[in-house]
Amino acid sequence: MSRTPSHEIPRAQLLAQRALATLERFLHIEAVSGGILLLAAAGALIWANSPLAPSYHALWHTPLSIGLGDLVFSQSLHFWINDALMTVFFLVVGMEIRREIHEGALSSLRQAGLPLAAALGGVAVPALLYTALNTDPASLQGWAVPTATDIAFAVGVLALLGRSIPGNVRVFLLALAIIDDIAAVLIIAFFYSGGLQYGGFLVAILGILMVVGLQRIGVGSALAYLVPGAVVWSGLLITGAHPTLAGVVLGLMTPVRSIPMRERPLDALSHAIGELLGRNAGTDQDAGRLAEPLRRLRLAQREMRPPVVRVQTALHPWVAFGIMPLFALANAGVALDGVDLSLPGPQWVMAGVAVALVAGKAAGVIGASWLVVRLGWCRLPPGVDWGGVCLIGLLAGIGFTMSIFIAMLAFADESLLAAAKLGVLLGSLTAAILGLAWGAVLIRRRA
Repeated sequence: MSRTPSHEIPRAQLLAQRALATLERFLHIEAVSGGILLLAAAGALIWANSPLAPSYHALWHTPLSIGLGDLVFSQSLHFWINDALMTVFFLVVGMEIRREIHEGALSSLRQAGLPLAAALGGVAVPALLYTALNTDPASLQGWAVPTATDIAFAVGVLALLGRSIPGNVRVFLLALAIIDDIAAVLIIAFFYSGGLQYGGFLVAILGILMVVGLQRIGVGSALAYLVPGAVVWSGLLITGAHPTLAGVVLGLMTPVRSIPMRERPLDALSHAIGELLGRNAGTDQDAGRLAEPLRRLRLAQREMRPPVVRVQTALHPWVAFGIMPLFALANAGVALDGVDLSLPGPQWVMAGVAVALVAGKAAGVIGASWLVVRLGWCRLPPGVDWGGVCLIGLLAGIGFTMSIFIAMLAFADESLLAAAKLGVLLGSLTAAILGLAWGAVLIRRRA
């Protein structure tokens, strides 16, 4: 087969290839995704408090419908972002949990012990601190808001400190945030899904059985699972449970091993390439004979990585640079003139969330870690000292995405919801600044 020499490739094409490669590397830098999330939140806050504020609220209440014949399902744009697109975010969360349980920091009790204790302390202490400050039943509904850690934001802020921070600090923070997400998912399922319609579970189970069936017959294409995934999502929506939990269920079901093949994917790849090189595509007949080795080549290339890695890698840029910033833009727009902090309810909700995120998270993570190490149940990972644990405790107070999500489930009262969102923004920003400042101190100390 003839091949165009590299020096004959148009310069514009070479430049485009280099630009795309640079963009791909850029999209996987965690600090960048955290920065874009911050810009989206700041943009929403500015927009909601500008003369264009009516357009902000009108946009998210715009109805968006899908239908077939007389069957029409119409919801606001806000619903499609929070209840549909965020399912993809939870799918990635579920796959992260699946990977960590299979081969990561959660693969054994010995490895998971310290981050598990730290995460439980980081959930319990903020919840207790919030409830101590908010005894009114209406305000008490938000007890779970400060219990969550935002993985993207926290790890992104840690990445800003550079390579001077030991790698095991990042692993510890990531494991803690993942366990934190598991706790948040369980909290949503058990405390913020009221009035369940149990008939919907039959629909969800049907979708799960469809997924299992496709896995058993060896279907590896992610597109084939869209319909079963939509069935699971619809079933949970019917039950009254939050439909985004379908993402977690599907993520946990994603296989950690490639589908069985007659030979190893690498061997199949080599054989298919050899067969292609040995054939001449000069005629239409010969070109048609290439279809089978090309199909095997694509299959082997796909199965080089297990589905849980392949799908998560493919979805990461869309979630980090599309779904999460869009969620922030749609939900972080708190109108400051609509938060009446002279009233005790909103005042204490905002204070409770902010203080619990900053002080409660740090105290819970550091205190629980110290306790289990002191009792001899766990040991600090190599390269992680108590200064690193304090850094993790501070960064764990960044609860942006999941905290706002829980707040929207917890509060029906608009003034309390706005106060809770404002508390999340203030608390997360304070935790990020304190984390960066303490990280800079650690770097100077190490230097």
